Amino acid sequence: MKIRIKDNSIRLRLTQSEVSELGKNGIVSSVTQFVDRPFIYEIKKTDDDELSAVFIENRIVMKIPETMIEELVSTDKVGFDGQTGLVKLLVEKDFVCIDNTLEDQSDNYPNPNLTC
Repeated sequence: MKIRIKDNSIRLRLTQSEVSELGKNGIVSSVTQFVDRPFIYEIKKTDDDELSAVFIENRIVMKIPETMIEELVSTDKVGFDGQTGLVKLLVEKDFVCIDNTLEDQSDNYPNPNLTC
């Protein structure tokens, strides 16, 4: 899972297997291990009606309604957005990059703008 934080916005991008895991288990998470403690970011299924997020200690938890997860898993829907206070939220499928990149993209979704 990739995270992008800029000012008051958080975007999480999920690979195909992460979307599948979210659909199956209701949670997917990643960890960046700093020297003194980990930074954890996760997406967790909720019974709420809207996408929301909390930040507790060293963990960002994006809460996504079950209906959104089902749509993400079973349709071509790219993602969902929401807002918590001033923080804008976005959860989306991660597509293969059009430009050259060194990162492994084998589990990313095929890019609809990529002509092969």
